[in-house]
Amino acid sequence: MAHQAGGQRPAPRPVPDTRATQAYLQDYAALLESLACPSLVVDHRWDVVMANGAFETLFRGVRRHATAMPGDNFLRFVLFHPDAADVLGEHEPDWCLPMLAHLRTALETYGHDQELQAIRRDIAQDPLMEAAYRQGLPHWIRAVGESATRLDGAVRLLLHPDPRRGPTECRIVEETPEALRDLGYRRLSLVLRENRRSTTPVRRPRRSRSTASHLTIVPSPES
Repeated sequence: MAHQAGGQRPAPRPVPDTRATQAYLQDYAALLESLACPSLVVDHRWDVVMANGAFETLFRGVRRHATAMPGDNFLRFVLFHPDAADVLGEHEPDWCLPMLAHLRTALETYGHDQELQAIRRDIAQDPLMEAAYRQGLPHWIRAVGESATRLDGAVRLLLHPDPRRGPTECRIVEETPEALRDLGYRRLSLVLRENRRSTTPVRRPRRSRSTASHLTIVPSPES
């Protein structure tokens, strides 16, 4: 499902203009860096405001991409980077569909946001992604329930580049202090769990643009 997105990155996000806020963010970045688990702070567009070294280590093997690097916009990375499935296990059901649901919610709240609109246009330009958004997402939510779209508390599979870890489950924990929430930010941490999988899960083959325009886990409209 991951593919290359077109378009250009938006202008750099504005930095809060008060010294107190900037000082708080600098200190919060130091706190984030002290955490052993991959952690990031994002805004309503999923632009990454800050991320720690463990987050950078997790995605250190992904290739350069003009618009979908994990440290730039995490939503774009999940949906558009061709290497996303190499790090985010069970990529379609556990990462892509929940993130499409978050995009839909963000568009309902921030409908005029130019970056969110740009992501929506990039989806519309690809038949596979457009079918996933319009048909696959509603079908999936009906099948699994709205609760599956929530990230906080969800257990997801990571394919960690550290060979001592390999396929490792993580629990996504959202923990946002009031000062960050007032800025429109939130923090997500991927808390790595002890490896409980006895075998390496089979990865789904990456699909080409020539394949049918629906998710592998979602029946086509004709079926």
